[in-house]
Amino acid sequence: MTQKKAVILLSGGLDSATTAAIAKAQGFALYGISFRYGQRHAVELQAASRVAQHLGFEEHKTAEIDLRLFGGSALTDNIAVPKSNSVEEMGKGIPVTYVPARNTIFLSFALAWAEVLGANDIFIGVNAVDYSGYPDCRPEYIAAYEAMANLATASAVEKGIRLQIHTPLIHLTKAQIITEGTRLGVDYRLTISCYDPTEDGKACGHCDSCLLRRKGFADAHITDVTAYQS
Repeated sequence: MTQKKAVILLSGGLDSATTAAIAKAQGFALYGISFRYGQRHAVELQAASRVAQHLGFEEHKTAEIDLRLFGGSALTDNIAVPKSNSVEEMGKGIPVTYVPARNTIFLSFALAWAEVLGANDIFIGVNAVDYSGYPDCRPEYIAAYEAMANLATASAVEKGIRLQIHTPLIHLTKAQIITEGTRLGVDYRLTISCYDPTEDGKACGHCDSCLLRRKGFADAHITDVTAYQS
């Protein structure tokens, strides 16, 4: 029997790698899409390639979109990435590492490829617990996007075949995500979560993403295999 196809948004980070492993465990054939969007942490694309190979993706594409055209984020503009010494010190509200409309843009590319593949499933590793305040990681956002997508695709309109956006991590803590990924055999040494890594791919250890990752490993009582610069 032919496997059902799923498009996986694959950043090369911890969450997307775990999400892909969950999709694979559910029996999906994996088709990954990553994005070179002008991000300062473009080494994540090398990590995405490693993860795709590790998990046996059928195909892995990288889309080119330069969001530096608009800026407005510490990841795509000349704005310093905030650093702290602990999760408790992290700023409140929506941080400057939020990239305007990023998940909407990414999901739209995934939706287009899913239509071409004849895939009715998209997986994205958004999280509403340890999510650093990003508005496009909330359940209500995903539900709204899915509703829109099913008004926009030929298969939904003509055949009544609905597309589903899967968010298996959305209610999990980082520790729970790491525990589940470890159970599924994810090699987290292949991933990088840092917003401000060195050129050779070492994590800074103090940006919001690094702090959440470090805390996740500590809370899960699993050795943190991340290569930090200090």
